[in-house]
Amino acid sequence: MKVGYCESEYEAATLDLLEAEGWLRSSGDELHRKYSEAILEEDLNAFLSRRHPDFTEQERSRVVFNLRNTSSNTDYLSLRSVGQLCLNGFVFDRDDTSLPSCQVDYIDFEKPNQNIFRAVSQLTIREMGAERRPDILLYVNGIPLCIIELKNPAQRQASISSAWEQIHIRYKRDIPSLMKFCLLSVISDGGNTRLGTTCAPFEHYYAWKKVENEENAASGLGELQSLIKGALAPGRFLEIVRDFVYFPDVQEGQQQELEIVCRYPQFFAVRKLYESILKHLRSNGGDGKGGTYFGATGCGKTFTMLFLARRLIKRTSLAPTILIIVDREDLETQAGKLFETSTDFLGDEAIRSFESREDLKNELLARQSGGVFVTTVQKFCETTGLLSRRGNIICFSDEAHRSQLNLGERLEIKDGSKGEKAGAFVKLGFAQYLHDALPNATFVGFTGTPIEDTVYVFGPVVDTYTMKQAVADGITVPLKYEARLARIVLNSEKAKEIEAYYAECEEEGADAEKVDKSRRAMSRLDVILGDDDRLERMAEDIVSHYESYAAEHAGTASKAMIVSSSRPIAYRLLQKIKTLRPEWFEPKRVADESVFNTPELKAELEGYQRLPMVNMVATRGINDPKEMFDLLGDKAHRQMLDREFKKPLSNFRIAIVVDMWITGFDVPCLAVLYNDKPLQRHTLIQTISRVNRKYPGKEYGLIVDYIGIRENMQRALKQFGGKTDVTGGIDGLEVTYAAFANALQVLKDLFHGFDAREFFTEGPMARLLALQKASEFVLAQPPQGEQSFLTVFKGQVRCLKSAYGILQPSGRLSKDESAWAQFFMAVLEITDKTSCSGESLETMNRVVENMVSEALQCTGIETVLNVEGEEELFSDKFTDELNKIKLPHTKFQLLVKSLKKAIREYGRTNQLKAQRFDERLQKVVDQYNSRDNLMFANEVASKTVNSIQEVVRKRLNELTEEVLAIFRQLRKDREEFKRLGITFEEKAFYDILVDQREAHGFKYPDERCITLSRKIKELIDNSAVYADWINNDNLKADLQANLLILLYTEGYPPEWDEEVFNRVMEQVRNFKTYNN
Repeated sequence: MKVGYCESEYEAATLDLLEAEGWLRSSGDELHRKYSEAILEEDLNAFLSRRHPDFTEQERSRVVFNLRNTSSNTDYLSLRSVGQLCLNGFVFDRDDTSLPSCQVDYIDFEKPNQNIFRAVSQLTIREMGAERRPDILLYVNGIPLCIIELKNPAQRQASISSAWEQIHIRYKRDIPSLMKFCLLSVISDGGNTRLGTTCAPFEHYYAWKKVENEENAASGLGELQSLIKGALAPGRFLEIVRDFVYFPDVQEGQQQELEIVCRYPQFFAVRKLYESILKHLRSNGGDGKGGTYFGATGCGKTFTMLFLARRLIKRTSLAPTILIIVDREDLETQAGKLFETSTDFLGDEAIRSFESREDLKNELLARQSGGVFVTTVQKFCETTGLLSRRGNIICFSDEAHRSQLNLGERLEIKDGSKGEKAGAFVKLGFAQYLHDALPNATFVGFTGTPIEDTVYVFGPVVDTYTMKQAVADGITVPLKYEARLARIVLNSEKAKEIEAYYAECEEEGADAEKVDKSRRAMSRLDVILGDDDRLERMAEDIVSHYESYAAEHAGTASKAMIVSSSRPIAYRLLQKIKTLRPEWFEPKRVADESVFNTPELKAELEGYQRLPMVNMVATRGINDPKEMFDLLGDKAHRQMLDREFKKPLSNFRIAIVVDMWITGFDVPCLAVLYNDKPLQRHTLIQTISRVNRKYPGKEYGLIVDYIGIRENMQRALKQFGGKTDVTGGIDGLEVTYAAFANALQVLKDLFHGFDAREFFTEGPMARLLALQKASEFVLAQPPQGEQSFLTVFKGQVRCLKSAYGILQPSGRLSKDESAWAQFFMAVLEITDKTSCSGESLETMNRVVENMVSEALQCTGIETVLNVEGEEELFSDKFTDELNKIKLPHTKFQLLVKSLKKAIREYGRTNQLKAQRFDERLQKVVDQYNSRDNLMFANEVASKTVNSIQEVVRKRLNELTEEVLAIFRQLRKDREEFKRLGITFEEKAFYDILVDQREAHGFKYPDERCITLSRKIKELIDNSAVYADWINNDNLKADLQANLLILLYTEGYPPEWDEEVFNRVMEQVRNFKTYNN
């Protein structure tokens, strides 16, 4: 009698799936071959005979011999060489020298059905005294291109990690003659199925969750089916092997053995972008908008670009020139490093970055085809001019949500007061210069945070892969948020002085709008964030927090990044950390050089730079103090810091940044981000995503917030973290244009009788004079009804300006419309400057900045702690200690900490009730974390500190009472089992039975619920599968079947409902997980 489920059965099921997709099925023992031979020579000869029927047997033997004996200095380089040979073939010299040489290919990629696809199970390989039998090998024309290792789904200890070890340790060690052919590798244990390469670490194996992009992602056993259909079906398999398996160029002294296969979102994105680009090529009559790819930060957009570039170069007759456009030098370095080491993969030697604008210009002027170039958008300027009218230029815009969207014109007015030439100068954005230089190019946008302007410039979103999907697929790690708000209060008397100063300014003629602008600016002022006391407390907290975090994660390289709001604040924070931990600033190569104790490791150590543990990364400012100027260094210094920070073992472990490294900067071992910068929308998502990369031992990325970005983060995650629609803005564009056109027409009517021709036809000086005349015209006009002409004019220009900001990047405005808009906006600016007799905005800001700096006081760092303490909950001692606490924030935090632990422990037995209590507590904590809306800097000029603090105190007391109420109700619910006459554990099942009864509205008396809860508990206690049910699908199925029978015989529910059963089963699983 057969018992249990065997690995051989799982293997047979996998072979069934492969056979259904078109693979021939063979057992290794049935094949005629030598045990030492990895190639199936019969299949290879059969393919060669069909493809080259005129070859002699001896010639075919030479072709086989060439493949079998291709090798190199290392196993990795042998694999790379065999891969290149399989992809590209070789030129074969015939035995008969009178016949011409010919191209020999081992695989027919153009006609997949001409190849022989064979799945072989249990093939014995003997080599160097060892014998190994891989579960399944996938052969194409007798070449084993993929190895599959399976583990028994019914055995707890049999997992994909052990399958990975078998391939990467035992097989690579014992049978290298086979492994040099295996470009791809699959590991599966029934619950998890992953695709990788034979050079990939375990954490870089990923599930292939879709067969087609439009489907929902598969999981569990469905992962095996989606992988076989989506990646291993013969046609798809050849497509992946041909264009989606990457080896870098061979370099002298290369140590890293790198081979990368695409993940499923990259594969589908490349396919869709490829089709979109060809459709929208200007040379094919398209609009040059190749489309937008919305890929979550950290999902591998740069490799997506690389795979797409290969496909455009290799699979079209375009001979394209591809430009990778970035907007910062650090992104240029990062992308350039990848592309410049990919000449073999791309099949083009002309791959480089540019040092200067002149270098870029000369290259593009001279080149008619080919080439892959990485450059910053800033290298395109007003002197660039037309570079090429070619239609085979394709521009990939990385991080396409910033400076790469600023198309159109802007007016820059200079009055000559600083020695410059006076006039009204028309300036273009860098992106406009780029588009003017390459008018027939096709532009493709890559971004993790698309905005409407992205779609207007690059075309609709072609494909989407969200942050939520990336976390679910294990491509990135989840993010955790911890609020540690550095609370600032303002002296009440000084607040009155500030308000009195603003009133005085208004009395003296300052524009009311400028007073309001100053108020808003001061509420976000750097002087608040840069308060000396606040920085000191924050430095202490960061030092303490990082030391604790590093101790908890000992053995894992856990780097940190501190994001500051300005360069001066970042520098001062660095100095305060240096005062607290001077030993952190002793230059070292690594934290502990003694571990580099072998000749090889000592040689590796020489490649590290001596650096402090903490470094600031920013560009120099022309007015920086000497110490700061020297510390920041030049571009070469920043590039060195970039290289060192990316080394996990480098002593450089904490980077302090402002604007650099917060987008497109990949350091997998970066684990903690300390944020002290106001962030929102795409910049916020880009910044916090620095810590979402996968790294061994890293379970999550931690965001520690000192400024209060929580609400902005929730909004940004809602917009960019899941499915988002930025294409809907196209319809809204026309509505905005209608508003723009209306405001423009009203303004033209208001200026009836004014001759503005000089502004549109003359040079800079004449344009400036025309603007001054227009300003005089505005001030000289009589009132329009009850309002002054100036008020009406301002209102219309504001409407025009708002619409212009949306329409200008989209290309919706004509040059004439854009020029008129620039005219009216410039007239308003000049009118404001000449008509306002009071204090200027800059003057008011400087005065109030000094007043605020004198009044600021930091009250400390406040945090809602995660629950990790070991307090004895509900004890008299705990209650007494709680009552003794007078500080309201401390009392609240202790309560939350304790209650979270109580809920977590209750959830180990009673999942349902724990979830309800946790939801209630989370609402209270959310209200506490968002209490900044009641105070902080935007209240500086409108309320006294005393009134603010009273509001906050009152709300905090209310929140504390809410937590106490939850505390008391939880305590009462824990004791409820005594009244019911059942055990504490049985009550968990009683609660779920009652909950589902109420939720679905059927009748089932309480007494019967009590009886049934006892029977469920008894069933679990008597279960023969109690020990290892968690990882054993078969055993879980037995328990589920027994529970199903019990509920059915007890008539619960009276009319069978699958959802009710699933909820009860969920509680059973939870109970067994924590009470095993």
